[in-house]
Amino acid sequence: MVTLFPAAPMSASSGRFVLNALLGVLGFIASIGMTGMIWGATDNLLVAGLFMLAFCLGIGMILLVAMIRAQIHTRPERQLDIELMLGAIEDSMSGVAITGPHGDLVCANRQYEAWFGGLPTPPGLPLDAAARMQLSTAALAARRDGRVQIAKLSTDRGLVDVVVRRAGNGDDHLVWRFRRSSEFDGLGDIMRMLGSEIGRRIGSAGVMTALVDGNGIGLVGNRVFLQRALGSVDAPSAGWAFAELLRSDGELIRLAADPPTADPIRLIQIPLDNQGGADATLFLLLDEPAGNGSEARAVATGDLHALLGMLPIGLAVAERDGRVLFMNASFRRAAGLGAEATIVYPSDLVVEEDKAAVSDAVRRFSAGRGSASDLSVRLKERPEENVSLTIAAAKGLGKASVLLSLKDNSEESKLKRQVAQAMKMQAVGQLAGGVAHDFNNILTAIIGHCDLMTMRHIPGDSDYDDIQQIKHNSNRAAALTRQLLAFSRQQTLRPQILQIPDVISEISNLLKRLLGETVRLEVSHGRNLGTVRADPGQLEQVIVNLAVNARDAMPDGGTLTIQTYAVSQADVRRIGIEIMPVTEYTAMKVIDTGSGIPAENLNKIFEPFFTTKEVGKGTGLGLSTVYGIVKQTGGFIFAESEVRVGTSFVIYLPVHEAPATVAAARAPVKEASTELWGTGTILLVEDEAMVRAVAERALARQGYTILTATNGEEGLEMLESAAEPIDLVISDVVMPSMDGPTMARAAREKRPDLPIIFMSGYAEEQLRKSIDLDNIGFLPKPFSVQQIGQAAREALADHARTETVEG
Repeated sequence: MVTLFPAAPMSASSGRFVLNALLGVLGFIASIGMTGMIWGATDNLLVAGLFMLAFCLGIGMILLVAMIRAQIHTRPERQLDIELMLGAIEDSMSGVAITGPHGDLVCANRQYEAWFGGLPTPPGLPLDAAARMQLSTAALAARRDGRVQIAKLSTDRGLVDVVVRRAGNGDDHLVWRFRRSSEFDGLGDIMRMLGSEIGRRIGSAGVMTALVDGNGIGLVGNRVFLQRALGSVDAPSAGWAFAELLRSDGELIRLAADPPTADPIRLIQIPLDNQGGADATLFLLLDEPAGNGSEARAVATGDLHALLGMLPIGLAVAERDGRVLFMNASFRRAAGLGAEATIVYPSDLVVEEDKAAVSDAVRRFSAGRGSASDLSVRLKERPEENVSLTIAAAKGLGKASVLLSLKDNSEESKLKRQVAQAMKMQAVGQLAGGVAHDFNNILTAIIGHCDLMTMRHIPGDSDYDDIQQIKHNSNRAAALTRQLLAFSRQQTLRPQILQIPDVISEISNLLKRLLGETVRLEVSHGRNLGTVRADPGQLEQVIVNLAVNARDAMPDGGTLTIQTYAVSQADVRRIGIEIMPVTEYTAMKVIDTGSGIPAENLNKIFEPFFTTKEVGKGTGLGLSTVYGIVKQTGGFIFAESEVRVGTSFVIYLPVHEAPATVAAARAPVKEASTELWGTGTILLVEDEAMVRAVAERALARQGYTILTATNGEEGLEMLESAAEPIDLVISDVVMPSMDGPTMARAAREKRPDLPIIFMSGYAEEQLRKSIDLDNIGFLPKPFSVQQIGQAAREALADHARTETVEG
């Protein structure tokens, strides 16, 4: 422990007192001089004395008032309490050091001193150049941003997580915290440990250690092993064949370099399973003097337990009847056991279903059958995930006959769950997108035929209301498919540069009507919000869906709060969400005071058709639509909830770097033309017969001559063999044999000015990225008779205007 006391500076109050005293002395001297001058000029001592008295009283009053004001307004400066800081950090399990404004070490705790072999000043620690550079960069970033974290810094003690935080009255100190990383680096940690000071200490205790790969080739050994087995501490620390360094005389094992009369050694094997798939074994070699009695064995067992306690891997030993003799700290941490918790048998660690398998393995290895085995089990403390429990036979350990190894893979399991969740969401999204595309074809046919039937009926006919009901329900189904496309990020977006508060303001009245009188709406906006690039209509849909969900969670009333705020790069680092790139975001937080979401449902809320509402009161697509829109916009959404307290959703949208003048109002909506009649020849290319039939009838009723084809190849043949020139091509995108874009490119080679409209159930933005053609129209499915007629008329009119301008 170190304490560096800086020299105590003069306080402000002491400085003012000295200054006032100095001014008083100078004033007194000045008064004497002026009194002498007056006495000399008037030759009247009484007048001169009265002047001196009045002058001194005036100066004294001024100084007195100044001193009183100073006492009133001066507050004692807060000094750095070193002893208080030491008391706060001394018992920390992390290594903690505090550096001053000039980079000097102010204080550090014992853990820091033990880890780094003294009191080096960070970032100048005894590490390699790359690690010191990381620490230096972190120090600069911490002084700028307030807090910086370095994950898994490589040191000779394994992986270490470092947090550097700016602190102090003037934010001029840095607090450094070093703690062991929760992620185990497998063989890397063992190799660094054996080649470091810890390996030397193990050797000083008379224990030789060697790490050997699956082929029996040495990876590293401590200095004692190199001296005894290879003849020199400077011998190569890797590359030797471990078996060639040993010799066996019956049941006794000796080092090959030792004389035949040397004491035998005990060989303890600890199988290791590296995460990368490369197996290795850690060998502990202990001298076993002849005539070793029970007392010596007891001492050796104690030394063995101390050695196992130093290793960074989870290890435990059990005796022949299965009773646990010892567990090191890493094993307890991996098993979820506290420092004082105890277990009798290894099977006490696992859930009921795995107890029999663990007990059988312990009995088998304690009897000497087999060498090592990995079991996939679920721990009683963490039953939701499987862990790997390695059980091996242990020979020469006295009472201990079974060695158990448990890897702390909580971080790895968390990452696997996140990856699995992301893959599941992606797979469900692809499925939803495919289903929505097929449904759009069916709905196009249903809605189109309803429109055609409506043209033959007038309101009041017996069938008119039935037709309208069919069309109404078809439109509802179309809305569901749009939600599925939104979840699968395949819907058509019209992104604009906008401010989120403007969008919230436009729908505030709608939100109040949706929430009703029992739910109070509160909106607050932060300052310096960046613009985002998003579809304003879809962003409104996100807010409305979240608000409706919040309303349903507050049947007895409550408060819905919508907040917006800026998120800087430093904030992103502090949040620590690995999937979020470090950039600037504009965040929107929606908070309710409702019933909350149970923890077991929180990971499912964004899945399509998942709902906890009663049958008929929800489709289960509200939050999945929100998720899809946010992800397609390039943002992130996270949910937190507590039962009977409320739920909050936070949406992060990246700030769009653009001039302020670009953040304009929404583009005006183009008014639909009521005139659909037209003339000309249209080539209709569609592989779905039901869609092709309704589109053909719809266009023919508008006055067009229609030619049809079922795929791109037939379409090209029609273009070449048609008796009359084709004025417009309307084509599906995905078709067998030849798709629409391939056909369009071939057609444009012969007729560069040919107008083309693609109709598809997929997103326009997605299609335009894959179609490298200009002047292409887009008609989303499902469409009505009026919509396809309007699209054809506008495409032909635009083409005619272009020809007129060029002519």
